[in-house]
Amino acid sequence: MTNKELVEKSPLRSFEQSLHGGLGKGNIGILASLKGLGKTACLVHIAVDKLFQEKPVIHVSYSSRVDYIMTWYEDILKEITKDMDPGQAQEIRDEATKHLVVMNFKQEGTKTEQVLKSLEEMIEFGKFAADTIIVDGYHFTAAAVQDLEKFKDLAGRLELEVWFSASLRGEGPHFDENGIPFILKDGLEAIDVLITLHSKAHFVRLDTVKDREYPPAGELPLKLDPRTLLIAE
Repeated sequence: MTNKELVEKSPLRSFEQSLHGGLGKGNIGILASLKGLGKTACLVHIAVDKLFQEKPVIHVSYSSRVDYIMTWYEDILKEITKDMDPGQAQEIRDEATKHLVVMNFKQEGTKTEQVLKSLEEMIEFGKFAADTIIVDGYHFTAAAVQDLEKFKDLAGRLELEVWFSASLRGEGPHFDENGIPFILKDGLEAIDVLITLHSKAHFVRLDTVKDREYPPAGELPLKLDPRTLLIAE
């Protein structure tokens, strides 16, 4: 199987179709849920799909070490290529990770401007023409609305797709009557696509609660397998 076949057969094609072609350049997407439902796995799966298309990805982690994040990528790449010839599978995995950079920051004590400057320097001066930025472990309760708007500005200026995870912590309720997490309501104007994850008996459900100017699709025709942590139809 080739990279092209992996891309064509990926359930993320249905994901993109549900989002009217995908997130799109200059846009901010957020996956929000309670802790432990697979947001990081979803983000990595989205990133791996980009890597298979030879579209460079920068993964920004605010909570985990670089080696821990790389383990996520290795595990998901191995799961996707497990039925392939071992030599070909390793070649595909090696080629994919050539297009990946992982960066680690501590949100406490690190200004958003510093993070954005590092990203911009990597892209423009480091000649790493990123297509997508993944931001994981970002605490929205510890950030100002203006910080998200600054990420939005970067996405627009450099024509990037930017995906965040948002963990809903503490006692509920966590969602308003429209399914929007309370911690994201103040920054909703800067968010283009908002997807929430919900645990069910044998899978994790994905719901679209905001999709730019389109009416939100609600439950997506996809689910997250809690065993493999892969998006599946």
